[in-house]
Amino acid sequence: MPILGAHMSIAGGYYKAVIAARRAGCDCVQIFTKNNNQWRAKALTNEDTTRFRDAMVEQGISHPLSHASYLINLASPQEELRTKSVNAMVVELERASALGIPYVVFHPGSFTTSTEEEGLDAIVGSLNIIHKNTSSLDSIPLLENTAGQGSNLGWRFEHLAHIIDQVKHPDRVGVCIDTCHTFAAGHPLGTPQEYKSTLKEMDKSFGLNKIKAFHLNDSKQELGSRKDRHEHIGEGKMGLEPFRLLLNDKRFAKTPMYLETEKGDRDGEDMDEMNLRTLRRLIG
Repeated sequence: MPILGAHMSIAGGYYKAVIAARRAGCDCVQIFTKNNNQWRAKALTNEDTTRFRDAMVEQGISHPLSHASYLINLASPQEELRTKSVNAMVVELERASALGIPYVVFHPGSFTTSTEEEGLDAIVGSLNIIHKNTSSLDSIPLLENTAGQGSNLGWRFEHLAHIIDQVKHPDRVGVCIDTCHTFAAGHPLGTPQEYKSTLKEMDKSFGLNKIKAFHLNDSKQELGSRKDRHEHIGEGKMGLEPFRLLLNDKRFAKTPMYLETEKGDRDGEDMDEMNLRTLRRLIG
């Protein structure tokens, strides 16, 4: 059975995200370990880490995942911002490791005023420094594929492959595939043949064994729009078939999958619960 979960808020305590995940019917959970739109982070306490780890066991939730700050840009041509981003990513990995979270998802970055090639090389150099400064930690970074807005890198599978091929420690970096981003970047998934072709392209580029997590999101925008706009499962331009094909792909039976859809209620029902129910109906 697929391992399904969602991103949960840490408001009121890290452990509360785990309790919320269980309440929604999740198998796994993703969190931010700090405010995702700020550089500074309040230090983790022993109580924070202990209660989170204990809650994971007590609530029967597995595969915790962390998402790094949106401010981080390892591809930046500005040395000051890139250095700040490298330091911030080290902190993200330290916090994840303390909480017992094995992976930290991050967006590769934007080349802004430089070039695509220079941006990719900057990411490689940044990751080499990060790996050097986190060699004693259990947590490693996961490159997330992007929709390709503006100068964002990672929308082409070749971008991810280049980074993985060029870093000094490729064993210390993995991939997180976002379904909305994949579709928005122009990779179709809607028929068995399209799904097979897109997955074959991933495998040829960086290897399916590098995929350690999935973000499950439908898309508000059309195929190839290069716009990152998440929609509830089956309510966007992707429809249900891509999710049916992924959830029944035995190669990913043990790869955790996390919703990043909009929170809220509809007719008294929690939207995470609704999306999880929709996904589970597609299994088998």
